[in-house]
Amino acid sequence: MTGMTMRVIAVDDEPLARERVAALVQGSDDLELVGEAGNGLEALDLITSLTPDLVFIDVEMPELSGFGVVSALRGERVPAIVLVTAYDKYAMQAFEAGVLDYLQKPVTPQRFAAAVERARAQLRRQSSERAEAVLSNAIDLERARGARTRFVVRRGNTHHFVPVDQIDWIDAADNYLQLHSGARTHLYRGTMKDIERELDPDRFVRIHRCVMVAIDRIASIQTLDIGGYLVTLNGGTQLRTSRAYAQRVRALLR
Repeated sequence: MTGMTMRVIAVDDEPLARERVAALVQGSDDLELVGEAGNGLEALDLITSLTPDLVFIDVEMPELSGFGVVSALRGERVPAIVLVTAYDKYAMQAFEAGVLDYLQKPVTPQRFAAAVERARAQLRRQSSERAEAVLSNAIDLERARGARTRFVVRRGNTHHFVPVDQIDWIDAADNYLQLHSGARTHLYRGTMKDIERELDPDRFVRIHRCVMVAIDRIASIQTLDIGGYLVTLNGGTQLRTSRAYAQRVRALLR
């Protein structure tokens, strides 16, 4: 990466802060500003379509935080990440998450230059292990913010929110989950084990190794002669429990 121009995206919901980082990028001979984003969904669209080398991203943004953006990059090429924040408390989280650096607002040219050099050095040592560590820790930090309220799904190079309260049931499909919402089905890259940890247990129940249902969408639960239960949802979908998870459904009948 020495001597090569790094392609950069600047992400911040505050225009002045984003413009400051963009100006620093444009003032550097070895950096190329390829995109700017004002929110997390725009950032994901740009990252997946432009595959930048380096992303400067604000931590605290409405709807989707900087950590939320990074955690949504499962299955994608993970660029070097530098968090930009107005709060010291995110410094330790930044390093725990395996990001290269953090910059405190207002960003100074000296700190900016140092972060770029560290990014360049890190990219020379690019490895799948680093990317996996960044993703894993960012997911943990986003999860620590509380129960999941929405999923970020991708259609082409465009990302969208699917609110949790719109989901009727979920099932596994290879490396993806199918989020069933009325007549629509959304693909989300993840595992049943992960989302069981992230969803509110008072709102969702796992009835099978590969199936979770929204409790308030359950219309009836029928005991089967062969054991287990037949769960019928409001829309008419019928799902069988497995013996391993029958006790969880039985608890709903009490």
